[in-house]
Amino acid sequence: MADLIARSEMEPGCSGCRAPLDFDFTFAFQPIVDVIDNKVFGYEALVRGPEGQGAGEVLSQVNDDNRYAFDQACRVKAIELAARLGLKQKLSINFLPNAVYSPEHCIRSTLAAAHEYGLPVEQIMFEITESERVHDTAHLTRIFQYYRAQGFTTALDDFGAGHAGLNLLAGFIPHILKLDMELIRDIDRNEVKQVIVEGLLQICSRLGITPLAEGIETSGEMEFFRARGVRLMQGYYFARPGFETLPGIQSESD
Repeated sequence: MADLIARSEMEPGCSGCRAPLDFDFTFAFQPIVDVIDNKVFGYEALVRGPEGQGAGEVLSQVNDDNRYAFDQACRVKAIELAARLGLKQKLSINFLPNAVYSPEHCIRSTLAAAHEYGLPVEQIMFEITESERVHDTAHLTRIFQYYRAQGFTTALDDFGAGHAGLNLLAGFIPHILKLDMELIRDIDRNEVKQVIVEGLLQICSRLGITPLAEGIETSGEMEFFRARGVRLMQGYYFARPGFETLPGIQSESD
């Protein structure tokens, strides 16, 4: 793995490759659940410190100089760890849009890691968070289009919480749209949220996008979305992230 990361840090023309990483990190994995078939659709890789420290502590060490190296290392390490844990479902990896200067160059270490660790490209999903300000929407659209052409699944995360919103969606149609957890919280008791989300679900249906409700914590939230045909969900109601493990779906009695 070190060789793969080292090669990614030496990609030409990238100012964010200047500084190698001087900190370590690992991942926790949280299942994305197909509630219709009652099975795990995939796992999102969530960055953690080596002793289980939260994502904020790790991300606080990322700066403009090491952003690219961190982004590349995340991809390689997530793939290696998921393969070592025997992942058979989708692996969802978050990426930093402002770290990607050229999708053709930046994807090389990902493809190399997928090949080395035997994880098919079709099993990998890339998430971009809509809550991170994107300096160049056209560039992000090109990244997404290139990744999709390579066979990766694409997802827009935290939709409804960020800067670009529908303008970003108008430029690129992802495979999956993850509705922000603030829209989900107490939605079974909040009529305003219901109207907003039902509108977003109609957009997804018209555009052929699969909606995913994240941050599900109660049976009421889960039932609201299931009644409206949403089959992909994620949240503490199903399972908490497992530190370097692939947790199963917990029962309601757990």
